[in-house]
Amino acid sequence: MAHAQAFRRSRKAHEPIEGGRGRSRSICERDAAIVTAASEASVAAETPSGGRHALLRSDRAKGLALISPTFVYTLIFLLAPIVVVVVHSFWTQTYLTIDRTFTLENYKTALTEPIYRDLLVRSLYISLTVSVATALFAYPIAYYISFYGAQRKSLWLFLITIPFWTGYLLRVMAWKVILGYNGVLNEALMGLGITSQPVSELLYSTNAVIITLIHAWAVFAVLPIFVSLEKVDRTLIEAATDLGDGAVRRFLRITLPLSMPGVIGAILIVMIPTVGDYVTPKLVGGTEGVMIANAIEAQFGRAQNWPLGAALSVTTMIVVSLMAGACVLLLRGLVRLVR
Repeated sequence: MAHAQAFRRSRKAHEPIEGGRGRSRSICERDAAIVTAASEASVAAETPSGGRHALLRSDRAKGLALISPTFVYTLIFLLAPIVVVVVHSFWTQTYLTIDRTFTLENYKTALTEPIYRDLLVRSLYISLTVSVATALFAYPIAYYISFYGAQRKSLWLFLITIPFWTGYLLRVMAWKVILGYNGVLNEALMGLGITSQPVSELLYSTNAVIITLIHAWAVFAVLPIFVSLEKVDRTLIEAATDLGDGAVRRFLRITLPLSMPGVIGAILIVMIPTVGDYVTPKLVGGTEGVMIANAIEAQFGRAQNWPLGAALSVTTMIVVSLMAGACVLLLRGLVRLVR
């Protein structure tokens, strides 16, 4: 009995201590939970900032930062003027007063007036002829420099750029002297006995515009073709030679298809600006060589009809874009057909 009472007293004495331990354990667990929640909250709060810093350090962000000046330049100096021209094309102008009422009358005039339609067709013909002829003349030059230039490639490229040290206007005027009635070409023809008198059709004609534009844009066609030819893997040509292919077959099956991006680039580089050239037709074209750019210049200048000039510009831009796309598809189809 005495032992039982002593056991109960000792148990009661130990009960507060065990309860204190339980309470202290619960307090520790609660504090740990609070610390964990606080740390998770801090991590969650820091994650967006850390993500932003990681995004800024990514290759994509570096690429965007690298092209952003070019993008801003394009947006301000290229896209903005096009937007202004397009907006003006839907307005009308009476003397110096512009009516901002939406209308399609300018496009109707640009597409239905025979004079503008004929000028556009002539401009497309001249541009396409110049582009193809320039590429045909430039390809052999680029091919020779790439495959046979050896250590003198830089020298050859330097030499073909010498005529372009002078201004564009001077080069056009030089052709006016060459093709003139008493010019160098007529003197040479009469000296060789080919003609008995000067040929008047050389200057102030469509042919004069084509010849002058071919010379003016020749180097711009040589360079992209040369770059494409430099990228052609010579081991493919050597393998074709070992398999018995001749020079023509190697060219048609390997060199020409692999260099076609340069040819397409050269044609586009020449085609797009030559449609809008108005200096060359004005100096060497005469009445037969007038192009759509001369009509656009007249509307923005002497006629002071900016909306009609804008409509002519937009129409020309759309037609040239369609023609350029058709040329690209046609050239790719020809390459597949040849191969």
